Amino acid sequence: MSFEDLKLHPTILKSIAEAGYTAPTPIQEQAIPEAIAGHDLMASAQTGTGKTAAFILPALQKLTEPSPVHSRGPRILVLTPTRELANQVNEAAWKYGKGLRVKTVCILGGMPYPLQNKLLSQPVDILVATPGRLIDHLERGRIDFSRLEMLVLDEADRMLDMGFIDDVERIAAATPATRQTLLFSATLDGAIGNLGQRLLKSPKRISITAAKARHENIEQRLMYVDDMAHKNRLLDHLLRDVDLNQALVFTATKRDADSLADSLSAQGHAAAALHGDMNQRERNRTLVNLRRGNVRVLVATDVAARGIDVPGITHVINFDLPKFAEDYVHRIGRTGRAGATGIAVSFASNRDAGSLRSIERFTGQTIQPHSIEGMEPKFKPRPATAGRGTGAPRGNGGPRGTGGPRSAAPRHHAPDSRHGFPRDERGGQRREGQSHNRFGNDARPRSAGEVNGNRAPAPFSANRRPQGTSFSLGRGHNSGNRR
Repeated sequence: MSFEDLKLHPTILKSIAEAGYTAPTPIQEQAIPEAIAGHDLMASAQTGTGKTAAFILPALQKLTEPSPVHSRGPRILVLTPTRELANQVNEAAWKYGKGLRVKTVCILGGMPYPLQNKLLSQPVDILVATPGRLIDHLERGRIDFSRLEMLVLDEADRMLDMGFIDDVERIAAATPATRQTLLFSATLDGAIGNLGQRLLKSPKRISITAAKARHENIEQRLMYVDDMAHKNRLLDHLLRDVDLNQALVFTATKRDADSLADSLSAQGHAAAALHGDMNQRERNRTLVNLRRGNVRVLVATDVAARGIDVPGITHVINFDLPKFAEDYVHRIGRTGRAGATGIAVSFASNRDAGSLRSIERFTGQTIQPHSIEGMEPKFKPRPATAGRGTGAPRGNGGPRGTGGPRSAAPRHHAPDSRHGFPRDERGGQRREGQSHNRFGNDARPRSAGEVNGNRAPAPFSANRRPQGTSFSLGRGHNSGNRR
């Protein structure tokens, strides 16, 4: 099937061709005709499969016809859970709709209100927003939904996780009952299914791939660590691998993202941090630098898990395992995009056994243990077992699908495998003024209260160095696509 078979407007087809895409992905093949036909839609597909185009293209098709209602308000509203995701949807709308001269506006937290007030006072065709900031403007009477024709909920499951569902329902209640609603989510069951029943009218259901897709193009590795000093040495070794183009390193807390980025920068790595405490300008600058190659190592919290689409990312490193197994899938999905291959490395100590079991149960795969010569863990790792599902996981050096026992954990041989990890010479002082030596060789274990620190705002400090700014990358095409 080609995009021409989807009955899209010639101007839209021209923009798609200019972007270099000739054939729709499976989610686009199924979702676009149903959306153009006017049906409400609940759709689930693996990350990186072009979900954004699956709703942006029919939205643009709707805009090729004049609105029967005369108003300055938006005709299309797209809600996303994070700022990065909103920026990418906005960029995709501009890229595919540039020939139609549509006016797109992006309303996010962290941006000045006066500028947003000015944008909303002008005619708008497509409004992309995060729920919290949109509620603020809605309460102030700055948005007119009288001519709204389509409501899109992107990453609805993530909005549920972040506590935005009440805001989403409140926003939906302010829109015309005649609107068309499209809901995209990693899963369509449970709370998301209940939300769909409340907001959608006789929706068509599309499920392309299970949420626990196997990511066959991503080699998943598990590296056991003894302590923080051992973990830091392993990270330094991995980042000096000549095969690594760009890496995305995930930490559990915002403070750790800042501290680790500072430590890596002091060691000569081109590193920057990205997390929810940074304002939008800093986040934009950081992602622009990442896309341009000025940043080789991005240290992030789960703010980035579902919002970054940078082709140059070859490695994802889970410095800290995620709290939720589903987040693991979205983290490693930042590499190996658009058919490319990638490597995902997860550090785990003997205290992470429960998290590992949850991840492997969710993905249906056993993550293959690896070690680096000269940096083997001192504690005895779990015994190797046969792979689940169709066979042993990728990365074990043997054929897939045999179901036989795995061999001993292979060693990772890369140049300079015994790089030292120099101690931070700045005295280990935190920006917040507290002693913090987590990333030094004499590091103490992280306190239990910080495990989920990423979801609780860290204290603001005027002395925190700027971390950079975010780049709006076009999602929603064949390369497809959390705060």
